[in-house]
Amino acid sequence: MLVACSGGADSLTLAAALAHVATREGRRAGGVSVDHGLQEASAARAREVASALIDLGLDPVEVIHVGAVDGVDGPEGNARRARFTALDAGAVRHGAPAILLGHTRDDQAETVLLGLARGSGARSLAGMAGRSGLYRRPLLHLTRATVRAALPEGLTSWDDPHNADPAYARARVRHRVLPALETELGPGIGAALARTADLLRADADALDEWADRALADCVIISGSTSRQQHGTGWADGSTAAGRPVASDGAVPRRLDIRALGSYPQAVRRRVLRRVAIAAGSPPTDLSAAHVEAVDALVTRWTGQVGVDLPGKLRACRVGAELRIAPPD
Repeated sequence: MLVACSGGADSLTLAAALAHVATREGRRAGGVSVDHGLQEASAARAREVASALIDLGLDPVEVIHVGAVDGVDGPEGNARRARFTALDAGAVRHGAPAILLGHTRDDQAETVLLGLARGSGARSLAGMAGRSGLYRRPLLHLTRATVRAALPEGLTSWDDPHNADPAYARARVRHRVLPALETELGPGIGAALARTADLLRADADALDEWADRALADCVIISGSTSRQQHGTGWADGSTAAGRPVASDGAVPRRLDIRALGSYPQAVRRRVLRRVAIAAGSPPTDLSAAHVEAVDALVTRWTGQVGVDLPGKLRACRVGAELRIAPPD
């Protein structure tokens, strides 16, 4: 497996731990350092990190340069997207089935507060998963102080100045918001937020599984719902773009209103969001207000002509069907 290492104390401690375990158990382990090119001498710093990983005995070790970061998600979101794209590609090149990340319980608490500020639901408040696809976060239930205290002697960590720059939301949460909460509400806030994330993740996972079944139940295929076709028509899969697909490769566009209306709101709106994204609505532009308006076509029908959605789509009610597609 690979460890993603920025040179910070958390990821460097994790890299040292991986090197120790890999040597002891005779397993292959490597490291990757991603240079975003956002700071002066960042390329040289990435090479220093790579040298430290080699000294630890990791092999292969690679520096990946991603260059300038552009996009609609802001500096932090754009950098994160570029970093994970680079790590995904690195895993493919080296045949690694897993990548370790050095996030701690403190990082989890910050993520939960940032999700709360966005107001984007249980999945956002669920924070980071300990295991998600290629990625593993083995330090997620340890405090940052505990992890940094474990940094082996002889290793020198580097603190990214962006982590203290108040221009970044996470830095403000780390250095202002969480300390203020600890002062006003008492110690243990970080642990409580991380515990909340664990509980909400379990709830969100269960609702997502229920939504999978509901989507299969409600989609209309060749004039009938998959419920009428004995559950056929949907597979647990996705296209290269991450969109849900039917077992015949079709994109869902028609839902049975009566079947969909029989599900609770939390499940129903998950279904509607998935169908809109599958039809071509960009996930970053599709808001909760959009989904609520489409849901009203199912549960509060008063003759609305339809709802315009990002991606040049329109949701409308036609008889007993809900359709999401480009307007005629």
